[in-house]
Amino acid sequence: MASERRDAARERSPRRPDPLPIAFYERDAAVVARSLLGTYLVHAHPDGVRAGRIVETEAYRGPEDLACHARVGLTKRTRTLYGAPGHAYVFLIYGMYDCFNVVCAGEGRGHAVLVRAIEPLHGIAFARTDGPGRLTRAMAITRAHDGADLTRAPLFIASAASMASVAAIAPGEGRRPEVAVTARVGVAYAGAWADAPLRFYDAASRCVSRPSARQIGSGGARDASAGAGDRETRAAGGGPVTEAAAGAVRASSDGAPHETVRASATRRTGGAPARRRGPR
Repeated sequence: MASERRDAARERSPRRPDPLPIAFYERDAAVVARSLLGTYLVHAHPDGVRAGRIVETEAYRGPEDLACHARVGLTKRTRTLYGAPGHAYVFLIYGMYDCFNVVCAGEGRGHAVLVRAIEPLHGIAFARTDGPGRLTRAMAITRAHDGADLTRAPLFIASAASMASVAAIAPGEGRRPEVAVTARVGVAYAGAWADAPLRFYDAASRCVSRPSARQIGSGGARDASAGAGDRETRAAGGGPVTEAAAGAVRASSDGAPHETVRASATRRTGGAPARRRGPR
């Protein structure tokens, strides 16, 4: 009877896919952020494997990026951020929500990518994952995972191909993302970096987060007299965006001609119904 229960448990849980290699993370945060769309976040939790398809990310590009924690230099909080690429950087916001990031580029660079939303695949079918605080809660990721090596279990990221080889993925779940780009969320304080086009999401997904227009880029700090056309231009990267940020976004598009890339001032996608606000 016990062996039958173990066999049934194995059938309910997917075999473990291969983690992405360290070389994947040894690139600029803007490149990694875009490349993460369509990959799978996996947590081999003691209570069972949890997995979801990454559909929204934001890039944070080191100490010169005024929205990045690295701007304050090396501290107890940023030690992981300034560490080796391919590790988890998990921090607390609002005193209650954990945010999961992946360290990128190289040691001492201070680059990271915030994973903002995932589509539930396994073990979290009924959880809301449309925001960084929601996805960490669903995936049982906490600050105890800060510094975790993402190139091995229990917490890692797998390619779509690797996941498809070991798990039952419904038609459409393994699709290539339709990439949309906007400014990041909640960074109005970051000066010229507020409107840098460093948020990437799958426009075909119904699980992306839904910040208000005022929360995107310079948002509420923007000149109230600016027209809708000006706001669209800024969010698309035509406003006060540093050349370094714009160049990184252009570089992130190289080598991925199969994906659709479009700039957007909002995140309404696929006619998805509005959702109540929650942890972002």
